Amino acid sequence: MRKKEWKLIVTFHTTADAIAFEKVCKETGKDGRMIPVPRELSAGCGLAWCAAPEKKEELQELAEKQSLLYEEMTELFY
Repeated sequence: MRKKEWKLIVTFHTTADAIAFEKVCKETGKDGRMIPVPRELSAGCGLAWCAAPEKKEELQELAEKQSLLYEEMTELFY
């Protein structure tokens, strides 16, 4: 069983938004991975980007710079 720890969870309204976010993160070398949205949260498309909590500002800046849409960035014990 995986050990739970604090994670930054980025949720999206649409699958297209999630895929665009993932693509840019991978192209720019940002750490993280796509996961199903945790039960504690709800999101329109059911996909979320999971990263270290300390990456929040970095990912917000990237999203703004690249005009990427996301629903919410939440820290969660996951």
